[in-house]
Amino acid sequence: MSELDFLSRAFGFGAQAADEEGVVATRDTLQRMNSAFRILTDAMPQMVWSTLPDGFHDYYNARWYEFTGVPQGSTDGEGWNGMFHPDDQEHSRRVWQHALETGDQYEVTYRLRHHSGEYRWTLGRALPLKNEQGKIVRWIGTCTDIHESKMMMEENEVLSRELSHRIKNIFAVINGLIGMSARQNPQLRPMAAELQDRIAALGRAHEFARPHSEQSRPIAVASTLHGLLGEILSAYPALGAGRLTMTGDNPEIDDRSATPVALVFHELATNSAKYGALSSDLGTVAIEIAQNGNDVLIDWIEQKGPALQGEPNETGFGTRLVQLAVTQQLAGAIERHWLAEGLRVDMRISASRLKRAEGAPV
Repeated sequence: MSELDFLSRAFGFGAQAADEEGVVATRDTLQRMNSAFRILTDAMPQMVWSTLPDGFHDYYNARWYEFTGVPQGSTDGEGWNGMFHPDDQEHSRRVWQHALETGDQYEVTYRLRHHSGEYRWTLGRALPLKNEQGKIVRWIGTCTDIHESKMMMEENEVLSRELSHRIKNIFAVINGLIGMSARQNPQLRPMAAELQDRIAALGRAHEFARPHSEQSRPIAVASTLHGLLGEILSAYPALGAGRLTMTGDNPEIDDRSATPVALVFHELATNSAKYGALSSDLGTVAIEIAQNGNDVLIDWIEQKGPALQGEPNETGFGTRLVQLAVTQQLAGAIERHWLAEGLRVDMRISASRLKRAEGAPV
């Protein structure tokens, strides 16, 4: 199919036969197509532009001139780049040059000068039009004003940071109140220390899994189960020594699941450091994770620690806390096996509780 046939079909005109009044008919078809293209693009809310294969801009629709307020034809050729914010010009030029050299889709966000004189955030996109031999014959692109949504995102990020700061302050105040009470009542100090550790773990989980921008996101840490566990367990030397390991699948998590997950593994690690494998210089803990559909299976396996004499007679508060977190908040189940070589805890939790589905209510 020739370029003319391609364009004719794209705009709803039947292909002209080669013997149909020759050049006159072809010229008439091209004129009608050109008129249809201009009507179509002028009716669009986006700015539309077009270039030759080498990137020479030779067409802008009416929205472009309405938005920018520049004279007709003043941004042809390379004049368009001068309409961008000075800080965005070099990056936009590099992205555009890459698209021209490779034929890849062009997509870039930049600030475009409005006729009012202000710069507004804009999303630029373009795709190449190719002939039947695969050669690029033209680029068709759009510019979409995204300024309002960009400003809203930035405002939400500021609010998120402020909210996170206040939540962290609340954790600090609670920890301070607990410490003050413990100083006034020495008999409460052991329980107060455990409670403060739990609150600190919750604070780390909150900071890890709260909504982040690209700027505030923790470096090299994704919002995944491995990432959160690494954050919670980083205080234990066994992690750096390779005696506390995580293997297997790495499902994503969100802010809702971070709190119960942090509590569960804080309790397991604390008990292990007091009585189990992590209390020994040779002890090991292996965390094995496997996802099967909506089930995430997590095994906590302790070995080479003090020999166990069977299941304890009493259940502590931490054990009950773990049970509630797994069964109620994470919609799962938990089993403990008091083996001679060490404690083994098998957990099954719901993947849909670890991370909300797209579009699900917060």
